[in-house]
Amino acid sequence: METKTNPTKVAKPQKQQEHKVAGIKNAFWVIIACFVVAVSLFIFWFGNSIHFEEGHPKDIWGTIYMGGVIVPVLQTLFLTVIVLSVERWIALKSAKGTGAIDKFVANVKASLVKNDIASAKALCAKQKGSVAAVVAAALTSYEEMDKNTELSKEQKIATLQKTVEEATALEMPSLQQNLPIVATMTTLGTLVGLLGTVIGMIKSFQALAASGAPDSTELSTGISEALINTAFGIATGAFAVISYNYYTNKIDTLTYAIDEIGFSIVQTFAATH
Repeated sequence: METKTNPTKVAKPQKQQEHKVAGIKNAFWVIIACFVVAVSLFIFWFGNSIHFEEGHPKDIWGTIYMGGVIVPVLQTLFLTVIVLSVERWIALKSAKGTGAIDKFVANVKASLVKNDIASAKALCAKQKGSVAAVVAAALTSYEEMDKNTELSKEQKIATLQKTVEEATALEMPSLQQNLPIVATMTTLGTLVGLLGTVIGMIKSFQALAASGAPDSTELSTGISEALINTAFGIATGAFAVISYNYYTNKIDTLTYAIDEIGFSIVQTFAATH
């Protein structure tokens, strides 16, 4: 009697779970909320009569109100940068995990040198965060490839590398989320501020061009509008640049840690099998 044998099934790596980085998924509502706050401040605080005397501003709040309708737009951009910067700080703190990344990387590499995969996985469970999620995925694949007797060594290494790449690809979007909006604010804030400056200067020249003696009130209003908008535009652009570069550097640090441990896992597997 002929015995039928079932074809050998190649073990497939388990689907890895993406680490849920804390953060705001839809920045549109952040911008809307900041716009509402900015308009409310402009109308009910900066434009309040207590900041004016005989139609002239008597403090900094009234002077800001003299900046005109471009001011709430610039305030919206500035508030958006602040909110998204705080949001990225919380998100990247969650992605980093509970301990120092350098120490975590060193401890995992030490466990790999001893071929103690269980200890390395325990470190990932304790660390948490995006780096630990990628390492845990790679270690799970490591154990699966270690038990697999059908694939060649080259195929196992390729599978392990693919697991690291896929796990990293799952984490990167959540790390970089909302940063493109902050980067856009670096240019948009400056341009809107420049627009307000031009509008203010146009009003100033219109006052100078009026027949007879120039209207000092109109002239001062135009100059105030120009300078206030210039100040808000520069502040928004500068803060956005600082925020974007700071968080980009933080993401690079996490990415380098992921690459370093991923390379170590693959190299350890190649050296011990």
